[in-house]
Order: sequence, then C-alpha cells, then structure tokens
Amino acid sequence: MLVTFLIITVTFAILTMLPLSRHEAWWIRGLDFPRLQLFLALLFTLALELSLLDLSSKQTWGLVAVALACLVYQAWWIVPYTRIFPREVKAANNSDSRGRIRIITANVLMTNRNAKVLFALIREFQPDILVTLESDLWWQSQLDILETDYPYTIKCPLDNLYGMHVYSRFPMMNSQIEYLVEPDKPSMHALVLLPSGHKVRVHFLHPAPPSPTENNESSERDAELVIIAKSVAETNVPVIVTGDLNDVAWSETTRLFRKISGLLDPRVGRGMFNTFHADYWFLRWPLDHLFHSKHFMLQSIKRLRSFGSDHYALFTELVLTADTNNEHNGLDADADDLAWAKRKTEDQNVDKSAVPQPEKHSVA
Repeated sequence: MLVTFLIITVTFAILTMLPLSRHEAWWIRGLDFPRLQLFLALLFTLALELSLLDLSSKQTWGLVAVALACLVYQAWWIVPYTRIFPREVKAANNSDSRGRIRIITANVLMTNRNAKVLFALIREFQPDILVTLESDLWWQSQLDILETDYPYTIKCPLDNLYGMHVYSRFPMMNSQIEYLVEPDKPSMHALVLLPSGHKVRVHFLHPAPPSPTENNESSERDAELVIIAKSVAETNVPVIVTGDLNDVAWSETTRLFRKISGLLDPRVGRGMFNTFHADYWFLRWPLDHLFHSKHFMLQSIKRLRSFGSDHYALFTELVLTADTNNEHNGLDADADDLAWAKRKTEDQNVDKSAVPQPEKHSVA
C-alpha cells in the first residue's frame, strides 16, 4: 500500500511542479487548468494517507508532507476565486442606470442550434451588449433578429470556430475587426457611448488555446493578451475586455495580463464562475472572462443556465463610478513580469501598436 501511495503522491507532485516552468508547450500549460480538480484529488489522497498508512513510519510522513505541500500550492492559486478572499472589485453602492452597462459573453458553440434558448436568456437578463464567440453565418442569420433592439453591431462570421458578433443597444464608435496575432483569429475593438455620455473602450477577444488540435504552444494566445494589456494600460478611458480567452482565471499568464493591464477581475472574492465545460461537472474551469478598469464597480455577475453550448454564458453588470475604492486593488507588475511580457511579444513579432485605440479617433 505504501508503494501505491508513493506512486500516486509522486505523480501529483510532478503535475504540480510542471506548470512552475514557463515552458509554453500545450501539455504543460494545460496543467494550469485543473487546479481545483488537483486540489480535491490531493485532499482525498492526503485523507487516505492519514487514515490507511502507518503514522509511526517516516516514509508515511514524507508522503504526507509532499501531498500537503502540493495541496497548499494548488490552493494558493484558486483561493482568490472563493468567498473567503477579499473582493477585488467593490460592490456598486448605487443603481445609476445611465452609468450602467450589462454584458452577456457567450461562446455559442458553432454547431449548437439552440438559438431560442440563448434568446430567452437575452430577454431575461436584458444585456446592453451581447458578444458571441464561435458564431458563423447560421448564427448570424439567427442573431440578426436582435437588431431591432440592438442596432449597433460588429459582425465577423467564420466557420473555423472563431467567428465573432457583437450586438449593442448603445452606440459603438470606431469599431474595428483585427487579426492581431494569427490571420484567422479575429478580435473586435470599439468605443461604446453610455447613456451618461461617458465613453468606454471595449475589446472582445477569442485567442486560440494551446492544444494538440490548435497551437502546440501558448505563445500565440499569450502574445495577444500581452499586447492588449500593454495598450489598455496607457489609456485613461474606462476599459472593458471580455471574451473566451482560452485561459483560466488563475493561470500565471492571466495574472500577467492583469498585472500589465491594471485591469480588475470582478470574480476575485466572489467565486470561480466556471463556464466550461457545460456538459461535464467534474471538468469545469473559468474560460470566459470579463476584466475592467478601476472606473467601475460591480452590480452583478452570474453564470447563466445552459443553452446547448459547451460553454455557459457569463452575465456581468458594471456601474461606472467616480468612487476610488478600487484604486489600490489589483495586481502590480514587477521587472520580471515586464521582461516576460516583452519576450512573449517578441516571440510572435507583435506589438501593442497593432491594437486599435478607438478613443483616439472619437468625435468629442
């Protein structure tokens, strides 16, 4: 039995240690995803070791120490996405509808044909902006019925799982579709005019994941996130970045994005809001994200019910505020972070100058 637990504990130790490397191979970066599952498996293993092994043996306590160290390390990453951690974004203390913006971010799954269920969610939650990922021409033909209520649109139907559409009640200015890193992976950029008269810079993203069927490494995804982060860090305009980033909230690369951009994650201190995989409860993690600048507070964030996709949709309601309670929240970048970000952009030969800055061309 000791040998069995030795093999199990060493395996968990390897799975825990591999992501410490910044190697971008898909099979290493993929281990960033199941930290919650690894935490629970380690907790179960630790309980079994304490229950079944000889506690007078030094070998037993060696295994317990290794399992406990791995458990604590995995917990360090996921605890911020639980309610025991301080909230990064303060709750909105007013309901000023003129400064409010409600967004549904939905990876629809290109082959999914349950558009009616998505429309029911739209009617129920009344977003001001709907952004869809994986939407092709069939989805566009269904979504165009929304234009009566959502007259401002950006459309990029594709049949490669990277189509995108945005439908907005609010005026969108200087809208652009760009292919920042890969020639078939679009992103969308615009300036949204709120009823209050304030302008919000928005970026909608869906970079490809590191996987054996997509990119062998995470370098393309990471480079896109870094140049977006560097670009928004230089503006004083309120910013929202949302989409399926094909990276988990607790990964080192998502943390790098937050450090470089200065954007906040409203899930910190509130929950994981795991949006993928909708069909397998035991394999879920937060892939769909919304980050925002310190100009906003949070009114509401919800994972919506299933609509036939392999992703759940994410609903986020923000309120633009002059309150400075968020001013000192978030993550700070150090010299190592900046150097690492620079290496990622140089690896893909991309630069923040490629990212549209819609506020620079707006009409006052």
